[in-house]
Amino acid sequence: MEPDPELTAQLKRVLSSLETLLPRPVPRIDWAECVAANWRKRSFSGYLDPIENVENLHLEDLLGIEEQKRVVEENTRQFLAGLPANNILLWGSRGTGKSSLVRALLGAYAPRGLRIIQVDKDDLVHLPSIVDEVKGLPYKFILFSDDLSFETGESGYKMLKSALDGSVYAPPENVLIYVTSNRRHLVPEYESDNRGAMMTGGEIHHGEAVEEKISLSGRFGIWVAFHPFSQDLYVEVVRRWAEKMCGKHDARLPWTKEARDEAILWSQRKGDRSGRIAYQFAAHWVGKELLRREPVAG
Repeated sequence: MEPDPELTAQLKRVLSSLETLLPRPVPRIDWAECVAANWRKRSFSGYLDPIENVENLHLEDLLGIEEQKRVVEENTRQFLAGLPANNILLWGSRGTGKSSLVRALLGAYAPRGLRIIQVDKDDLVHLPSIVDEVKGLPYKFILFSDDLSFETGESGYKMLKSALDGSVYAPPENVLIYVTSNRRHLVPEYESDNRGAMMTGGEIHHGEAVEEKISLSGRFGIWVAFHPFSQDLYVEVVRRWAEKMCGKHDARLPWTKEARDEAILWSQRKGDRSGRIAYQFAAHWVGKELLRREPVAG
C-alpha cells in the first residue's frame, strides 16, 4: 500500500512543530574544567548550566567577618576530607558578606574538588533531579541557594525540609546544602504568632504550630550569624579596602580624619554599616582621590 502523500506531509509538519517545543539535548558538564553551575528551568524539569566566568573572590578579601569565615571554612574542609560535616544556614543583615563567603570558597578549595551549584528558591522542588546529576562523582558539591525565604506552604519549603531531615529524600554523601537568608528562621514571623495562644478561638496547641513554622531552620546543623558592623569596625574595613585598592594601582593615600568622617557620612546616608557599604565607599574615595592626582590634559 502506497503511503498517502498528504498524510505524510502533515505528519512531517507535526514533527517539525514538536521539535521546536522539545528542549535541545544538553551535554553533560565536565566538572574537571567547570567549578560552578546554575540549575536552569526548562519545559519538564531542568538542566545544569555551567558558569563560564566565575566571580574572582578570595577569602582574604572578605573583611570584618573573621569568625564567620573560620566556621564555614572549617566545616567545608571536613566535607572535602570525607569527614562528617553539616549543612549551613548563613543568616543576618544584608550586605555583610553571606553569599560572598560561600562563593569565595571556590577560590580556595576548587583545586581540592569543591564545586558549587546555585539553585533558585523556586527550583528547590527539583533537588532530587539535581543531585541525581552529581551523585557518585569524585567531587564535593555545595548546593547553594541565596537570599532564601519562604511563605507558609510553599513546595520548595517542603522539599528542602525533607532533604535536610533525610526522612523521605536525602542528598548523597558528596552533597551539602548552604543557604543564605536575612531571616533566621527562613519564614516571616509576626506579632500575631505570639498573640495566638491568647486569642479566643485560636489553636489549642499554639506552641506546636509555631514550632512547625520555624522548624526548617533547626534542620541546619550550623547557623552562622552576620550582624551590622559597629562604627569602628566599619571604618577599619573601609581603611583596609582602601589600602587594597591603592595597592592594585601602585599608589598610597594617607588615611586622614577627613577620610574617616567622609566614610561615616557615607554610611549614614546609606542607612547601613556593612562590608558592602564599606567596599562601595572605598571604591568611591580611592577612585576620586587617584583621579584628582592625574595630570590635567593641556
